[in-house]
Amino acid sequence: MSQALDSLLDLLDLERIERDIFRGQSRSAVVPRVFGGQVAAQALVAAGRTVPADRPAHSLHAYFLRAGDPGAPIVYTVDRIRDGRSFTTRRVVAVQHGQPIFHLSASFQTYEEGLEHQAAMPPAPDPETLLTTAEMLPRYAEVFTDPDVARRLAEAREAVDLRYVDAPPFGSVGEAREPRSQVWFRTNGKLGGAIDEPLLHVCLATYVSDMTLLDSVLLPHGRGGWAIGDVVGASLDHAMWFHRPFRADEWLLYDQESPSASGGRGLGQARIYTQDGRLAISVIQEGVVRVPR
Repeated sequence: MSQALDSLLDLLDLERIERDIFRGQSRSAVVPRVFGGQVAAQALVAAGRTVPADRPAHSLHAYFLRAGDPGAPIVYTVDRIRDGRSFTTRRVVAVQHGQPIFHLSASFQTYEEGLEHQAAMPPAPDPETLLTTAEMLPRYAEVFTDPDVARRLAEAREAVDLRYVDAPPFGSVGEAREPRSQVWFRTNGKLGGAIDEPLLHVCLATYVSDMTLLDSVLLPHGRGGWAIGDVVGASLDHAMWFHRPFRADEWLLYDQESPSASGGRGLGQARIYTQDGRLAISVIQEGVVRVPR
């Protein structure tokens, strides 16, 4: 396991203050606020720790309310909304400096048999043939006016082996492309031992899901994104549905597209597939996407 992945796992290992109150730490992201995927993943950890292990998460719905302060801890309070025969519902509010910055509703379900179908996995190249982040970023060094941004971007993704199928938005600035993007990802190391439980894999996928989903909003406008400063923005809301079991330390294809951008907002939607073609997760996110004046 890489040191960066070990650090990420520590970040997701929340301190339990009371029965339904947890505290998490933060780390700096590419932009000077807490990374949204971190808050979402930590909130799901808090919710999951109040639910029996035989009820995996099947969905989450969340709103980002305020920018998080990476220099301060985040307190997560869990409300036990419902414990039914098949479904369990939790609501989590994340608080910093006395104000809510994020809230999440999550639902968990006991396993049961049912109808079965899925959308087919789209074509994608073998992830092992694609450039790693460390190999890719130096190729676009000239687009980063601040070299420190490229360094922070590399550090933010050290725990995850994330590989773009095509050039990232900052690799094709000024070029209008289809509003579609694909990346392969997995954790930068294998998970095992006592921590290797389904909740952790779901929380790690939640963490990664906020990294690239709004890239597809930028592509038809030739914008490079937050890392180079030709747009500003933030996640507004985020929803995920977990359809089938998966492992976050094995390759997952994140197939993303944007059906709409208007009113200073952009919508991204995506499907996440296992390498053998099983549809594991559906994701939808809307974010603020503004062109600086």
